[in-house]
Amino acid sequence: MTQLTNDLLAQLQGAPLQQISRQLGIDQSQAAGAVGAALPLLMGALGRNASQPQGAEALFGALQKDHAGSGGIGDLLGAVLGGAQSRQTDGAGMLGHIFGGQQGRAEQHLGEATGLGGDRAGQLMKILAPIVMAYLAKRMFSGNDGGSGQTAGLGGGNPTADILGAVLGQERQQVRQQGGLAGGLLGAVLDKDGDGDVDLSDMLKLGGGLLGDRR
Repeated sequence: MTQLTNDLLAQLQGAPLQQISRQLGIDQSQAAGAVGAALPLLMGALGRNASQPQGAEALFGALQKDHAGSGGIGDLLGAVLGGAQSRQTDGAGMLGHIFGGQQGRAEQHLGEATGLGGDRAGQLMKILAPIVMAYLAKRMFSGNDGGSGQTAGLGGGNPTADILGAVLGQERQQVRQQGGLAGGLLGAVLDKDGDGDVDLSDMLKLGGGLLGDRR
């Protein structure tokens, strides 16, 4: 599994995974497998979006503005599962921008691959999208606090959209190269015939946000 995905998956073990399994009404082993398939799909889709300079700028802006101050995974997951309404917890809005017109296709393929079915697969990704965004924001902007090791900032104390694009591009490439369920899902959803292209004007129309209507 790829570096970022593996790190985040490790942080979701234990109580967070139990909460997710209860929310979806499935056992913990199935939840673990589904999360392990959904995370690289989300990371790979973000990598595709950030492969273009405008996409990287839009994502960087959203992370910096809306997610850099997010709390820990446990707190954020509790807020998401509790139905809190904020830009930090709007998983549905995030998915619409992450996958563009391929959101339904992503949910269908993930549901078929994991046995969740499309509805629960969509529910799972709505739960995970805010966590992925908060995780990336923490990894990008934590360099200034002197962190080290896996929790050190990806920006090395000077995060930029270019660095974010490069990191996510590498993550996407690794997902594709490793094949298996994760690579197959990414290819089926985004990498065939250009069907996965996300409308950058849609991403940029809200000033760099990825969270839908801000009214």
